[in-house]
Amino acid sequence: MRTLTASIEIRIRMVSSPYPARILLIAALALAACGGHRPVTHVPPPTPPVYAEWQQRLAVQNTDAAIYQHASAECARLYEQCYELARMRLDAGLARPHTLPPAVIVDVDETVLDNSPYQVKNALLGRGFSPETWHDWVLMGAARPVPGALDFLRHAADRGCAVFYITNRSAEERNATVKNLFELRFPFADEEHVLCMEGGESDKSKRRARVAATHHVVLLVGDQLRDYDERFKDRSTNMGRDVAASLGDSVRERFVLLPNAMYGTWLDAVTGKVDSLKAGRKTLYLQENAY
Repeated sequence: MRTLTASIEIRIRMVSSPYPARILLIAALALAACGGHRPVTHVPPPTPPVYAEWQQRLAVQNTDAAIYQHASAECARLYEQCYELARMRLDAGLARPHTLPPAVIVDVDETVLDNSPYQVKNALLGRGFSPETWHDWVLMGAARPVPGALDFLRHAADRGCAVFYITNRSAEERNATVKNLFELRFPFADEEHVLCMEGGESDKSKRRARVAATHHVVLLVGDQLRDYDERFKDRSTNMGRDVAASLGDSVRERFVLLPNAMYGTWLDAVTGKVDSLKAGRKTLYLQENAY
């Protein structure tokens, strides 16, 4: 009777315990054996993780990415190293004469401004990105510079380069973005040099071409490969690595890529953009690619 009671108690705990059902099942059988009776044979087998459990696991992974971006010395040092490389690339490019005045093109989010506090807040509340919460964050103007960005762009300005900020923030967010950059003393922080998304068009090609019509673009800096070339939107073949190979030295010489583990085209290629399907698609990717 004591063994049966213990077995029932453990099965009840299996419902609420954070430990895998398989481990608790083994414990129940072992306890029954110790009592001198045959183990209970009708205990249901452990079931695979349900959808809600996978959502919770994947939320933890997103939380880890936000903390890494927000707090880690490793990420900060990566930014600094990238901007040290950008300075070397810029100086080498300026050594080659050109008829047009020089310019640098940079993205804004996770390139010059750090929005990891917004992602940390999302993780805390268990929510994802939404245009409404993002807009509120932008209007706060609370973003700080990512490590290395301010020094690099001041160096570029001192070397005679114009700086253009090409961002997919909306036109309605331009004033708040300019104000945020200006208060942080970024050079060329004005409406002429902050080129926001217009008409919902995320492709930056036309805006880059507009700059290239009047300036020699020495270097581009961003946290997404699409900040360099729109062809990187297509991740259908080898997650975009083939596109990088096809562009060859131009990517390595004219573009500096910064770390962003929180979001990007690389993630959309796996999950899509429909929130209700993201967890399932991440799970499918893990199942297909685990060893």
